[in-house]
Amino acid sequence: MPFKFIFPCLIISLFSLSIATAQPDPSEAWNTSIQKAVSYLRKAQAEDGSWSSKSSPGITGIIITGLLKTGTLPKDDPMIAKGLKYIEGLINTKSGHIAGIDPRVQLQNYVTSVNVMALSAANNDSYKAVVSNAAKFLKQLQWDEGEGKNAKDDYYGGAGYDSKSRPDLSNTAFYLEALAAAGVPKDDPAFKKAMVFVSRCQNLKSENNDQPWAGKINDGSFIYSAASGGAVRNADGPANDGSMPGYASMTYAGIKSMIYCGVSKNDPRVLKAFEWISNNYSLENNPGMPPQRAAWGLFYYYNTLAKALDALEVQDIKDSKGVIHNWRNELALILAKKQSPDGSWNNPQDRWMEGDPNLVTGFALMALSYAKPKK
Repeated sequence: MPFKFIFPCLIISLFSLSIATAQPDPSEAWNTSIQKAVSYLRKAQAEDGSWSSKSSPGITGIIITGLLKTGTLPKDDPMIAKGLKYIEGLINTKSGHIAGIDPRVQLQNYVTSVNVMALSAANNDSYKAVVSNAAKFLKQLQWDEGEGKNAKDDYYGGAGYDSKSRPDLSNTAFYLEALAAAGVPKDDPAFKKAMVFVSRCQNLKSENNDQPWAGKINDGSFIYSAASGGAVRNADGPANDGSMPGYASMTYAGIKSMIYCGVSKNDPRVLKAFEWISNNYSLENNPGMPPQRAAWGLFYYYNTLAKALDALEVQDIKDSKGVIHNWRNELALILAKKQSPDGSWNNPQDRWMEGDPNLVTGFALMALSYAKPKK
């Protein structure tokens, strides 16, 4: 065959190969994911402006927060306006919370916290008084002297589903994020008390953690709760020696909670936790969970990861193998990969309500709002 026919064929082959091996653009993936999610949510929104309100009145707050923080829609967009109107209907002027007229007690902390985030993200002066009252209400849920607890008690400083529930790091993290969103100063006693509880949830023996199990692993990871002797969600209970391995979603929740409380990024607690997340970095599963639970709370995990790393002002993470990861780019790409054709996200392992595509789409949007790829 003459050379003049071979050369064009070679060019075409090389061009085809370059297309096949080209890496997806994280920025394009981020934008496309947001657009598809917005399209899905417009169709999924109920007439009253809510999403999945029968499951929880807090799901709407998560979605509205995610939509607003991505900054891709104007604040007067009809979908956002309807969602905010629904949240306004949950304002309880008598009690001060934002969980409805007669809510289940167990929903008051979580729902009020996410709705404080949503109203704060709206940046509307008309919500200032409501948000301030909600912050005061949330402070009443914290376990402290008002409940007969002092700094020696393992409940102290934590927040649970309500003022009677055992405190845990997940509820405390939402609680602290809401206070931060409401503009509560970091020298407020609520943050100082919370830091006592958060520190006790870490696998790190120090002057900040006097729990008997804290030094058994001592790797800087965080567990679900330090209260009542400690509790985990990556196992059915403590190991035979009393140790309680941490896992990623709680470790990221612990990190961002410490930052919200004003702890320095160079504090030994933060540095040790960052060492753990670096050594265990993965977006394929929730690190620290056993294989059969690897996808439990996966989108909640993405949400806490993005917020924590953004709070740390971290652009790259070097894992235990020395590989450097641009977490924003990788998170944008994996969420694009996991997004359903209709624009929603869903977790096949329906645990902790993650079988609800509205909730999971809200978590994904909140994660993406912190993970917009940077040039």
